[in-house]
Amino acid sequence: MKRRDFLGKTGCGVAGMVSVPFWLHAAQEEEQQKKRKYKIEIEIYEAREDSWCHKKGDKFEYPKDIGKICPWLLSSMHDFLRLLQNGVTLPWKYEDTPYEKVIDPDSVTTEYVRCPDPTADLVAKITRTLIT
Repeated sequence: MKRRDFLGKTGCGVAGMVSVPFWLHAAQEEEQQKKRKYKIEIEIYEAREDSWCHKKGDKFEYPKDIGKICPWLLSSMHDFLRLLQNGVTLPWKYEDTPYEKVIDPDSVTTEYVRCPDPTADLVAKITRTLIT
């Protein structure tokens, strides 16, 4: 049996027609996301006082200051940076912790990332701000 015949006889063709608006909406939303531009800033939120690479309060612009960021920290932030840069908002909030996030896809969104270096005790705060 041909696929077209099967869909017509089983009524599945109607389900396919109903889902079209969903797919159109998803494509339109994706196009709108592509047009958005964000400013990404990184601040060292926590660091040991004797940290060898970054001090609490150090600030960086991404990607402009990428060469100034410790490679270990940058590696752990990579996926978060790419997601935030492309308009993705991660849903967890870390409520009732020092790392409680701001989640506002139409303005400012924050994310916290810990450096994998066990001696650093380093946490970076990534702030994404919508600029267009």
